[in-house]
Amino acid sequence: MRLFALVLIFFFSTRTCTEDVKSCPNGCECTDWKGYYVSCTDIATLPIFPGNTETLRLYETRLSSVPQDAFVNMVNISLIYLSVDVTLRSLEKHSFFNLKKITHVEIRNTRSLMSIDPEAFKDLPELKYLGLFNTGLTIFPALTRIHSHESNFMLEITDNLYITEIPANAFQGITKDALTVMLYSNGFTKIQHHAFNGTKLDAIYLHRNKELTELSEDMFAETISGPVLLDVSDSGVTSLPATGLESLRELSARNVWALKKLPSVKTFRHLIGADMTYPSHCCAFKNLKKKKGYLDYIICNLTAMRGQHYERSVGRITVPAVMDGTDKGIDISDPLLGNTYDHHDFLRSLHYHEFLGGHADYDMGFGDTLKNPQIATSQDFDSHYDYVVCEDGEAVTCAPAPDDFNPCEDIMGFSFLRVSVWFVSLLAVLGNMVVLFVLLTSHYKLSVSRFLMCHLAIADLCMGIYLLLIASVDLYTQSEYYNHAIDWQTGPWCTLAGFISIFATELSVYTLTTITLERWHAINFAMQLDRKLRLSHASAVMLGGWLLCLLLALMPVLGVSSYQKVSICLPMSTQNLLDQVYILFILVINIVAFVAICACYIKIYCAVHNPNYTSSRKDSSIAKRMAVLIFTNFLCIAPISFYAISAALDHPLITISNSKILLVLFYPLNSCANPFLYAIFTKAFQGDVFILLSKIGLCEQQAKLFRGQTISTRASSGDTNRRGIKTKILTRWNVQATATCHQSSVNKDNNTSRGRKCEPTANKSKHIQGMNSTMVFY
Repeated sequence: MRLFALVLIFFFSTRTCTEDVKSCPNGCECTDWKGYYVSCTDIATLPIFPGNTETLRLYETRLSSVPQDAFVNMVNISLIYLSVDVTLRSLEKHSFFNLKKITHVEIRNTRSLMSIDPEAFKDLPELKYLGLFNTGLTIFPALTRIHSHESNFMLEITDNLYITEIPANAFQGITKDALTVMLYSNGFTKIQHHAFNGTKLDAIYLHRNKELTELSEDMFAETISGPVLLDVSDSGVTSLPATGLESLRELSARNVWALKKLPSVKTFRHLIGADMTYPSHCCAFKNLKKKKGYLDYIICNLTAMRGQHYERSVGRITVPAVMDGTDKGIDISDPLLGNTYDHHDFLRSLHYHEFLGGHADYDMGFGDTLKNPQIATSQDFDSHYDYVVCEDGEAVTCAPAPDDFNPCEDIMGFSFLRVSVWFVSLLAVLGNMVVLFVLLTSHYKLSVSRFLMCHLAIADLCMGIYLLLIASVDLYTQSEYYNHAIDWQTGPWCTLAGFISIFATELSVYTLTTITLERWHAINFAMQLDRKLRLSHASAVMLGGWLLCLLLALMPVLGVSSYQKVSICLPMSTQNLLDQVYILFILVINIVAFVAICACYIKIYCAVHNPNYTSSRKDSSIAKRMAVLIFTNFLCIAPISFYAISAALDHPLITISNSKILLVLFYPLNSCANPFLYAIFTKAFQGDVFILLSKIGLCEQQAKLFRGQTISTRASSGDTNRRGIKTKILTRWNVQATATCHQSSVNKDNNTSRGRKCEPTANKSKHIQGMNSTMVFY
């Protein structure tokens, strides 16, 4: 009898298995390896699948829709894959309904899928993964009826180019536990407010959404917790929300060139890692350290106290109260608690263990090791991590790190520079504006010296404007330069500032050299009228100088070096040979100009200080002024040239931070000193000021005194013309007398001629002696 029963059992079980296999639908393949697996290809309608099916794969089908209760008979179904269907247009109501064991649903390459009913996915308590790839959807699908109970639900919506925005409450109702959303490579342009309302967010991946530019400030409003990871890499995002990022621990924003400004650093209270586009953004996190949560505080204090207990074996040990959150603590030496509370057991029971994301930061405020945010496989999200928490605070890891050209500091890295730059810039601007105003309104005819002084004042005024612009931006971006660095350095204003700086510097050097050469020429050829430098000559020389300086200033705009390399907008880029040649060329020009100025002033002094005559006070005055001129030029050119040449040769001897000291204290030295040394401190300029003030009733006595020193006694209204005629006659006589004296001295006996002094030659020396306050300095 027993044998008969065993035979019947074997017969019916074999028959059942055979019927199950035979019930495999047409166009499908069924296997029973590691669960019952059904794979169907090229079917137009969904057949009735075997009830014991666990995995269903639909590939290259021709479905028009997934109808209601299409899978209701498959009580064991856990995985459904639908891929490559060009005719599928809709998922009807209850397409995936009440499937108690379904864990994974994936729909791929269904470009005609335009509609998903709000109740297509409903009551799927075990669902942990839903993926929608490369569909024709135009609106974000309604998935709020899923009601999964899984602890880490993953939603992946990818390559849906026609979905333009994520609406409010889009993820509410998917799961009550942790949620990870992977929304990359879509057509999103905007994420609305309260989009993640009612969710416990672990990670949000928004990378490769090229059209995504707007993230609502309230997109994370009313979330239960999170997110702990946010990835917006390779997107068009222009700003991050200022609220809702308090729990964020990992931020990825690589190749987000439009993201130039970050929210306040206080927003990122628990950040442990950031991968940014611009190095300056890492400066925001330089002094930010990961904060410990309340549970961290308990664990670390208990650990420390246990160590103290073992070392001392005496004293009362208290730990913070876990439940009430007060600072009173629990006295574990209390006899009432001695039998029921063991802090060693408590430590062993607090195994702080979670996977990616976890819970709110009021539970756990310390860092976790996060996965690579670009990996899109669901298996990686099941990895769990333990954490080392009892440290003083971990600095945020950020890339790319700031380089030597862009250190983490304001434009003016030192406080004294921030004050000094205002003083220097205002001095340069006001001083040169005064010089220009007086020269252009003077009653005297524009001479070569005055003409050149005007150009020098314009160049130095431009330098003052550059410094004023730098000082203003520094004041505006103080303590938050990292948020403005990109806009400033890549914007038009930095380029303009750099252009003004190089143009002003080179024009100033060029004009100083021209002024020096003109004075040397005027003194050496004072008695030769045919070699006198005229205004037309000076105009041609300065026109060439302007063109040269404009060309040099335009080179970084045209791609040779760059004004965008550093915050002070100077061409410090030496990435290639052409950049190095450009910088070295400018430096060599400045050095050659300095040498020429020094040589000319030495010759001028030798010409004026004639050894045949006793030295006068005016000689000493001239020597002192020339020494000051040479010294200021040396201070301006030497330090900058020395360090700049070493940097251009890739061997910098000074940091960018310290180079800003040269920028403020040495670089504009000439621009501040020139209006005083070449104009304001000269008697001729002071006389012009008195005459100008006398027109409004001020300083009339000083103006009369100055006129009396420079103008001959007037007998009538024609005195001025007669004086001009007289000057020309005397000049002509001196020239003729000089020639006569020279000719006669040749014809005379050698002994006689050696002891003879020509009167015109003596007059020439006296003429040179009288030029010390006019031709040499003004």
